[in-house]
Parts: sequence; C-alpha cells; structure tokens
Amino acid sequence: MIARMRSRARHLWTDARGVAATEFAIISPFLLLLYVGGVELGNGLSMNVKVTATARSVADMVSQNTQVTSSQMDSILAASSAIMAPYAVTSGGASLITITVSEVSTDSSGKATVQWSKSTSSSGARAIGQQMTLSSYTAPDSKNPSNANISLILSEVSYDYTPNLGFAVSGTIKLTDSYYLFPRCSTNSPATSSFPYYDVKYPAAATCTCIQHLQQKTC
Repeated sequence: MIARMRSRARHLWTDARGVAATEFAIISPFLLLLYVGGVELGNGLSMNVKVTATARSVADMVSQNTQVTSSQMDSILAASSAIMAPYAVTSGGASLITITVSEVSTDSSGKATVQWSKSTSSSGARAIGQQMTLSSYTAPDSKNPSNANISLILSEVSYDYTPNLGFAVSGTIKLTDSYYLFPRCSTNSPATSSFPYYDVKYPAAATCTCIQHLQQKTC
C-alpha cells in the first residue's frame, strides 16, 4: 500500500499534462487587462487627435473673416463639432464636447485681454477683459517680442471621454487642446484705427470673409 502511494505521488509529481492550462489560468487576467487597456488607449489617442483637429479648424474658420455675425459663429461652432465623428458628441442629452473661441488682443505694452468670446457651453465663454498671458512664440517677429498691438484667435476644445471597458478604473477623462491663429486679412493698424488692432469683429451686422474683403475693399 505504501509503495503504491509512493508510486502515485511520484507519478503526480512528474505529470506535466496540466501545466499549460495552469499557466494560462494564471496569465489570462493579465492578458485580458492588456487587451482592454490597448483598446481603450487606442480610442483615447484617436479622440485626442480629433480634439486637436477641432481646435485647429475652429480657429482657422474664424480667422478667415474680418467680421463675423452671431449666426455665422453658431454655424462655425456647430460644424466644428462634427469633426469628432464617428465619436459621439452627446450622451443622455448632455454634450460631451465644449468648443470656445475667443479673440485675445494686446495693447502697446503687450498686455493681452479678451475682446470677445463665444462657446457652445453656457458657462464656457471667457470673460470680456480677462487678462491673458501669451507666449513669446506668438510674437509676429523678433522686433516685437512683447506681442504689442496684435490680435489672436484662440480656440479651446474639451471632450469628456468615458472608456467603455475601463470606466471603473479611470472614470471620465477630459481631453483638451487649444490653438492660436493670427487673423488672415484684417488691416486695422494702429495708424488707421483704435484698439484692438488687426482683429476680427464680432458680433457684426454682416459677414465679411477674406475673399470679400479683398474683392470689395470695403468690408
């Protein structure tokens, strides 16, 4: 009896038929976590690219005008949100994306303040007169390092990304980006007008694009 038990114990000790199944059971949770994390990371990176593209497009569309009406601005913001497709921009009736566009202008000393601001959110617009800090990289040339007498179109986009599989771990992640662009064709310089200079007028009574401005020479 003892010899038989010893033989069975020795056989069990050397039996490797269940090793692969045991190893798979041990590593499968980690493999699943790695797969889920890869999928969510890929989605997050793709959405972040869309957020950047949205910020760039908003600033680009606004900066191609010398003046913008309220209805045109609403159209620009609405069209820009479509850049996030195929990702949803609403969930349960609530918006997942906030798009804000503002004009930041500087005086002769380089002090930057918000001249106007429009947002898709009722609380997203910046306050008129809010002081801003600009980077030296926004200076038009090396002779004007203080950013004096310039205007910039600032677009800001935020998107609430909720992972489908990893929500319990990470919760909602806010993806954000911002973009500055100079107006394309404004001509109101310190010599011909009053502050702000080289700006995009908003809200205006009529729309005037750069093409209209160059053709008509009046708007």
